[in-house]
Amino acid sequence: MLLAIDVGNTEVTLGLFDGRRLARSFRLSSETRRTADEITLYLTQVFPELASRGEHSGVIASVVPTATPSYLEAARRLCGRDPLVVSSLIPSGVEIDYRDPQSTGADRIANAAAALRLYGAPVIVVDFGTATTFDVIVKDRRYIGGVIAPGVITGAEHLIRRAARLSAFELRAPEHVVGRSTEESLQSGVYYGAVGQVDAIVRRIAAEERIRPMVVATGGLASMIAAHSETIEKVDPDLTLHGLRIIYELNHPDGPEKTQAAATKPSPRRDPKRGVKSKKRRK
Repeated sequence: MLLAIDVGNTEVTLGLFDGRRLARSFRLSSETRRTADEITLYLTQVFPELASRGEHSGVIASVVPTATPSYLEAARRLCGRDPLVVSSLIPSGVEIDYRDPQSTGADRIANAAAALRLYGAPVIVVDFGTATTFDVIVKDRRYIGGVIAPGVITGAEHLIRRAARLSAFELRAPEHVVGRSTEESLQSGVYYGAVGQVDAIVRRIAAEERIRPMVVATGGLASMIAAHSETIEKVDPDLTLHGLRIIYELNHPDGPEKTQAAATKPSPRRDPKRGVKSKKRRK
């Protein structure tokens, strides 16, 4: 089995693959002071299969350098071998056409690898996390970069901290854009501001690159934002984990995770010169 670990600034996402099937996944808050012992214990509780004998492997993407060693050691103990660490220096199936390839976040590389394999190119991945990132993959398997914006929750929390008369609120999709109270106004501003940001940036990318991309959203708020977005066409909550699996398989083609299942075929592509077309809204 393959243990996949995505260490983010706010959350750590854990997945256990049986071949190409994601058997289970869990999320926990990022905590840089967790020891390898604590992580090992937690992993054996949520993934008891790792405590059994058998061939296990691991793959890790991390954007938190101080937390990485503990997760590496925990994976090493449970798998009996060093896990694969994702970076721009190893094969990913994507050509990193970035001015400084080594500065590309490992999670963004995993997203690009999964999006290209599962949906084809051109494709834009919108990942809602501590930051909202837009990653652009064009023809010839090239990752050309993207956009990094403040995350939806990150921006809302900063606003509340800086405004004395504003208090915490539940983020949800309001029925009306015009709020009739301070809380409703905050909900509307944060939610529809995020929706508008996504649609505007996607359209600008498409116009600038002269592409008509598939737009795939992932991350904790993907489904909520996609509900009113005119450009997001697919929500894939496990995209990053599948990207880690895909990268592992590319680097270990004869390993225990090699499966006989047929590879997922990319979605049919559209004319790349026609720009982004808004998805049809449900009435």
